[in-house]
Amino acid sequence: MELHPLGRTSIKVSPLCLGAMMFGAWGNTDHDDSVRIIHRALDAGINFIDTADVYSQGESEVIVGKALSTLDRSRVVLATKVHGRMGDDPNAEGNSRRWIIAECENSLRRLGTDYIDLYQIHRPDENVDVDETLGALSDLVHQGKVRNVGSSTFPAEQIVQAQWVAERRGHVRFTTEQPPYSILVRGIERDVLPVAQTYGMGIIPWSPLAGGWLAGKFGEGKKNTSRRSAMLPARYDLTIPANQRKLEAVNQLTSLADDAGVTIIELSLAFVLEHPAVSSAIIGPRTMEQLESQLSAPDVHLETSVLDRIDEIVAPGTNVNVEDAGWVPSILTNPKHRRRHHTS
Repeated sequence: MELHPLGRTSIKVSPLCLGAMMFGAWGNTDHDDSVRIIHRALDAGINFIDTADVYSQGESEVIVGKALSTLDRSRVVLATKVHGRMGDDPNAEGNSRRWIIAECENSLRRLGTDYIDLYQIHRPDENVDVDETLGALSDLVHQGKVRNVGSSTFPAEQIVQAQWVAERRGHVRFTTEQPPYSILVRGIERDVLPVAQTYGMGIIPWSPLAGGWLAGKFGEGKKNTSRRSAMLPARYDLTIPANQRKLEAVNQLTSLADDAGVTIIELSLAFVLEHPAVSSAIIGPRTMEQLESQLSAPDVHLETSVLDRIDEIVAPGTNVNVEDAGWVPSILTNPKHRRRHHTS
């Protein structure tokens, strides 16, 4: 695979990044099979692996560590994340200095490595000043435990704030952003992607297949359900008008892919990779078959007429279902933050 620069880090990464969320209890519970999938991805030219502490409560990191233990670690760009709740300790979550420093050590142990190429803050934390977060990340970089730092699912205004604080306080800055991005979830085209380009950040989109909607399982005459449907009904329940609109879009996109001579998977991944801000798109296979179906995407280049038709089906800068945005600030979810006089 032709390698792309990861923002301005000087690191070169494959156009596909192997996401490890489905390795472990959340997906493939067979460690040996998961390791085989990881090795196959690396053999196919992928050199970039992304996981997180919270994926199956650390099990994903353990599996990735097993896979890398028999390989040349220096040839793999390894990314993980911190923020989500780990266990029942109320302090074992968030973006505080205390937790970031402690959990980095835990991730290093689970991954079986002495450094992380890209350590990312998984979500914003409204209870912690970003100055504290960046200060902790800077210490980890200076100690050699982390090489680069990034954010994930941050809104544009918080990306700008973090860059500003890093410059004024002399901290390391976020060099990457990992947002949700797919044909069905294009909201970041309006603000996040232009802002990231302004600061030279590498973009590593998660869920380019829209949580399975663009993986060939949805469409006319199909079951139109997902393993995640029960857990995330707001994103999958077809009685919800926004999800019905997603299904209508998928039907049109499937026909478009057929006319273009590609699969819906290839169409969807190629669309994400077409954006000049994108360094690498995260794929999250649970099985070897799923991995194989996605490896050909970097070789697909969509014609202008196909891209124009995609824009007609889903307008640039829009999310078909607002629930797919990945993170919503509490000012919108908690009424008391908007009302001077409120009842509990």
